[in-house]
Amino acid sequence: MGTKTRRWIAGAAITVATAAFAVPLAHAEPGDADPAAAWTAAQDGPPRYPGVHVDWDVPITMSDGTVLKANVYRPMDAAGHIVDSPLPAVVNMTPYTKLVYMLLDSALSIPGLSDAAIDLINRFDLFDLNGTPFSGLGDQIKALSGGVLRTISADRKLVQSGYTEIVADVRGTGFSEGSWQVFGEREQLDTAEIAQWAAAQPWSDGKIGLAGVSNGGISALQGAEQRPPSVQAVFAVEPGSDLLRDTVFPGGGFDIGFVPIWLSAVNIGKWLPDLASLANGQFDWKWLADRVASPITFLDTLIRALFVPSVDALPDDMKSILDPDGPLRQGLTGHPDRIEVPTFVVGGWHDIFANSEPEIINSIPLPAEQKKLLMGDWYHISMGGGLGVAGAPPRIDVLQRAWFDKWLKGIDNGIDRYSPATLFQQGGGWTTSDQFPRAGMTYSRLYLSADPSGTTGVVAHDGSLSADPSAEPATLTVSPGLSTICSRDAAQGTAGLLFIQVIDGCAKDSRVAETAALTFTGAPVAEPTALSGPVAVHLNTVLDATEGYWSATLNDVAPDGQSTVLTTGQLTASLRKIDDSRSKKSPNGDYTAPFQVLTLADRQPLVPGQPTTLDVGLNATDAVLQPGHRLRVDIYAANIPKGFMVPALMLESQLKPQHLLLDPAEPSWVNVPTDRPL
Repeated sequence: MGTKTRRWIAGAAITVATAAFAVPLAHAEPGDADPAAAWTAAQDGPPRYPGVHVDWDVPITMSDGTVLKANVYRPMDAAGHIVDSPLPAVVNMTPYTKLVYMLLDSALSIPGLSDAAIDLINRFDLFDLNGTPFSGLGDQIKALSGGVLRTISADRKLVQSGYTEIVADVRGTGFSEGSWQVFGEREQLDTAEIAQWAAAQPWSDGKIGLAGVSNGGISALQGAEQRPPSVQAVFAVEPGSDLLRDTVFPGGGFDIGFVPIWLSAVNIGKWLPDLASLANGQFDWKWLADRVASPITFLDTLIRALFVPSVDALPDDMKSILDPDGPLRQGLTGHPDRIEVPTFVVGGWHDIFANSEPEIINSIPLPAEQKKLLMGDWYHISMGGGLGVAGAPPRIDVLQRAWFDKWLKGIDNGIDRYSPATLFQQGGGWTTSDQFPRAGMTYSRLYLSADPSGTTGVVAHDGSLSADPSAEPATLTVSPGLSTICSRDAAQGTAGLLFIQVIDGCAKDSRVAETAALTFTGAPVAEPTALSGPVAVHLNTVLDATEGYWSATLNDVAPDGQSTVLTTGQLTASLRKIDDSRSKKSPNGDYTAPFQVLTLADRQPLVPGQPTTLDVGLNATDAVLQPGHRLRVDIYAANIPKGFMVPALMLESQLKPQHLLLDPAEPSWVNVPTDRPL
């Protein structure tokens, strides 16, 4: 029995018959011209204003007296005059110094170079490396043409279409005064205050948009949560909202593959001085004093954490990191339910913020016309790859302009009728849906069985997935190891910065990583089977120590044996306590999205040799199993570099082998949402 879905052709959506997908919505009403083509034409066509003027390092004083610095980009007419009529403005906050953004903007502004490079990259016959061991390299190259580079820096095409853009250094970074707060309350307020400042300028019509990529996208959302009256719309690319669970401390494991690199980049960049002010005698000595007062924000705490031998020996500043009422954790926790303006979120199934990206849109209390989600098959560094070509949505910069044209300028361009959820269905292609998760999904248990599936190579154990619990008990053992260094989790956890994602044998095939995993593989499906939503794994465990670490992935196994991760999750055993009020469950009471508390005060002890059940939440995902493909669950006792137990907890675990108890009376299972029984 078939249903209908939307697939993208030349940037537009058409309806085609498929075997088994939820019914999505079109992004334009019947009779409309192709809106996506019109959006692209507007962005790439002749500009309304031919020039761009930049006011460098404009001082903006915050309510606490701290001075932030911003570059202000304004359009210029054919006579070379700055346009003085009031225009809407877009604010972009960055901790990476606007100097870096200026260099990127300058490169993109070389006449003819940017557009020519995009045209070259989009020739898939040149960069389509499918069938080679390095198809991920082609995916990475295509990200350069997906429009994300323009949305990271100042988008001169956006400015030339009749906007002012403000790119500001976050307090304590770049040329701005103050101490970096790492998303603290004062930093969030700064975004709202800069929006209000922009609205009050004579070149502004009072309508402000917030935009940004990664850290900038997070700042945009947090600024909108402050509800400044001037902000009318948000366009956030790869933002997070629950940053502790997204990447800082997912499941209680520290992401050593990204967080130290990120902290180092910001802390190094914030020391780059304003050389122009030195030359003209206007150097900001308050800036230097603030840098001396906080030379390596948060890095010192991280370094000291590596040498603390026990939880009891943790100093108070380290304990505050996990204190839910502490300033750092409060700053890392977003509140998208407070956003009251139209918001567009672009994310990736394997982004470092994949845990919270779909939930951001679901939490915003607005109708579908005013909130949109686009999720691609991307890592953090490959965001936007493959967009803007036949069969895919428009580029990110095209969508951003269409969004702001609608909500800041009032242009009826059809973006409000764009599908609420534009999803790359893993195992399939681009589709649209009226919601995420897709309608028509039913959760069901698949039990972990020790019976061999006969589908694996060298693994810690080859087990099966079954609709019923095993009749015979079994104990399976898995040991901590380093095989996950070659894995999709490693590519995700490093944000793609180590380029593990270009090696298909690691990022697109788990068979190397699975040498240290307990694997449980189901039967092949006979028909296309959709899977959409969060996934949870319930484990009955036994440890030989007082601490342990569990990681789980859900994989699509092809007939040739290739095992591709669809989604992933992890959990430190003693941090298994769940807040039911913030968790989600299927109708039978099984968790679909367990929400662990993750505080030291709520650690639950483990007794060596005693069975302990725990629930591991896997990020929400969207996929289709093609005929002949199988579902697999991999269970690991480590997940380096994405999840690294802090030494104080690792010493308790002693890195001893861990055991999975497959007991018919207390079974282990995976709870999966599919559109047909598996």
